[in-house]
Amino acid sequence: MATLSAIHVYPVKSCAGQSLESAVVQSRGLEHDRRWMLIDPDGKFITARQEPRLLQVQPGPTDDGLVLEAPGMPTLAVAAPQAGATLNVKVWKDHVDALAAGAAADDWFSRYLGRPVRLVHMDDGVTRRNASSRAQPGDEVSFADSMPLLLVSLASLDALNRRLDQPVPMGRFRPNLVVDDVDAHAEDAWKQVTIGDVVFDVAKPCARCVLVTINADTGQRDEGGEPLRTLTRYRRTDDGITFGQLLIPRSGGSIRVGDSVIPNQAKA
Repeated sequence: MATLSAIHVYPVKSCAGQSLESAVVQSRGLEHDRRWMLIDPDGKFITARQEPRLLQVQPGPTDDGLVLEAPGMPTLAVAAPQAGATLNVKVWKDHVDALAAGAAADDWFSRYLGRPVRLVHMDDGVTRRNASSRAQPGDEVSFADSMPLLLVSLASLDALNRRLDQPVPMGRFRPNLVVDDVDAHAEDAWKQVTIGDVVFDVAKPCARCVLVTINADTGQRDEGGEPLRTLTRYRRTDDGITFGQLLIPRSGGSIRVGDSVIPNQAKA
């Protein structure tokens, strides 16, 4: 039987992730996943595509905010901002009202990146509608690119690594959920999947970009453009160069490493 072998959250969009033994599934994704984001002075989102060093920032969720660590920087505790005045920020084509994290967090990230940036937060009162054609009315999403969660199977990574001279870790693809004991790219055929007691629609394949060529440990891009170059040779589809599947929760609850993963070929 297929099982859930790993759970990851990325508290700050494009920063390092955290591995968990269990997680709470909410309508916009896993609790603590991509609820914080960096913006430029114009309010536009910033990612590791432009600033690869973000991948070396380690954000740890706390009961009332975050703890931030990064090479050469002092540890900083950031309290979640209280509801109040909001900033209008842009994530791809979406405009979202988010809460400013405050001057200390802005200064910390600005010094680290060597450019003026701001940190913003999505609390329960901030709503970002899921505008995808694959979504249903009322669906929402965090600061993730397009969908609440990303699932990848271990077998899919193994199939890629057999084609590479230098294998890459699963972290290159920043999944929330990693599944074991299925065939390579079996997730491509799923329309719905139940993990533990939680049901997810499999919304669409995840199109890949230059981000997967960046080594999170060093912040450096692969000179040969791997693994994107190899993916281009065998994973090009009408949806782009794809790897993994994007999910929308259809029920809430908790999931845990070791939970059963039951795919359906058609939505209920």
